[in-house]
Amino acid sequence: MRAARLIKMVLLLQSRPTMTAAELARELEVSERTVTRDAQALSEAGVPVYAERGRAGGYRLIGGYRTRLTGLARGEAEALFLSGVPGALREMGLEDAASAARLKVSAALLPSLRDASRTAAQRFHLDAPNWFREPRTPESLPAVADAVWDDRRITARYRRGRDEVTRELEPYGLVLKAGVWYLCARATGTTRATGNADGSLENSGSGASYRGYRVYRIDRFAAVAAGEERFARDDGFDLPAFWADRAEEFARSLLRSEVVVRLSARGLRALPHAVDAPAARAALEHAPAPDPDGWVTVTLPVESEEVAHGQLRGLGPEVEVLAPGTLRERFARDARRLAELYGTP
Repeated sequence: MRAARLIKMVLLLQSRPTMTAAELARELEVSERTVTRDAQALSEAGVPVYAERGRAGGYRLIGGYRTRLTGLARGEAEALFLSGVPGALREMGLEDAASAARLKVSAALLPSLRDASRTAAQRFHLDAPNWFREPRTPESLPAVADAVWDDRRITARYRRGRDEVTRELEPYGLVLKAGVWYLCARATGTTRATGNADGSLENSGSGASYRGYRVYRIDRFAAVAAGEERFARDDGFDLPAFWADRAEEFARSLLRSEVVVRLSARGLRALPHAVDAPAARAALEHAPAPDPDGWVTVTLPVESEEVAHGQLRGLGPEVEVLAPGTLRERFARDARRLAELYGTP
């Protein structure tokens, strides 16, 4: 523990001209007294740490000293590629590895380039969670992440509705989508396919190249146990391509019904903002020419009549529902209520 802290202190001093005791204490998460003791220990070990007193004082390395401890460990190198997603690193338990990797890279740079990480961080930031949602880290995420990094098989109890099922999984990759963590994995042994009634992305898929792979929401794992046995990763597995395929398939699977609507020119432009993107694309791809009044009649795939009612209400008078009759009657009732509210007394 102390050895790692001493190395980090040397790397910090190598990457910056001077650091105060307070700055070092904050970076190392220790007291200023501990910083003083660590500096003395480094000096006794032959590292030329020099302390300057006064308002502009602090600790610095003298004589152009440079450590050779800037080689990246594998875990640090892997974490470095994720360093643009600090929240995700923290949730997976990789924050320390990424911090060490950034320090080593900074220490290896020319003095004129050592502020690159700070200037970049002040200009670009990725905020992954969705608006108006308090992000919660699933308890099993660090264990799942470790298994993903090490290619180790896991046994997981997965909540599906009111039931729990046990899965033997080969964890291939993690995806963070709008603040929700998903595991892309290959089920081993006999695993029966499940529906999407609970809103998960779990499915067997139709693509031959990804047959047997499934997607699980991490927050629905009741328990995860990682074994010592490693699996042979399929080099042909492409995580971004797999996720895109599954996400599109999941979105299409929800569109089980259809409604027929007339849209004004303004309603036509607003449709992609009111309904799900796959539904809007499917409707607009086959849209006919406008009628003499400038309105267009389209068939719109929807999840259900209830969902369509909520989505299409946002278009107001720019949409007319033609079918089914039950949905048209819903909008007729809405229109009567609005007339009562806003009509002339």
